[in-house]
Amino acid sequence: MNEPLTETMSEVRRHLADTIERARHDHTPTFITQRGKTTAVLIDADEYRRLLAIEQAAEDAWLNRLADESEQEGREDSVSLEEMARELTQGQE
Repeated sequence: MNEPLTETMSEVRRHLADTIERARHDHTPTFITQRGKTTAVLIDADEYRRLLAIEQAAEDAWLNRLADESEQEGREDSVSLEEMARELTQGQE
């Protein structure tokens, strides 16, 4: 991916086709500003899909790590059903 460009909304309107071509073929994103504030970015659709896949993979890995940690915490200081039955039976004697 090339270094992004910054253009105003009016500049992008004047040459939208060129901005899209630059994103698609040159892999150059364009930050679009309005009143001096960046409000959007135009990137190639394939690049957007790639970034979404990276985000999803990172989120999945994070959730899996949380689930593993939670499962591990649940095992600490726990007893099996057999142990619990034995303790209950011993308590009734």
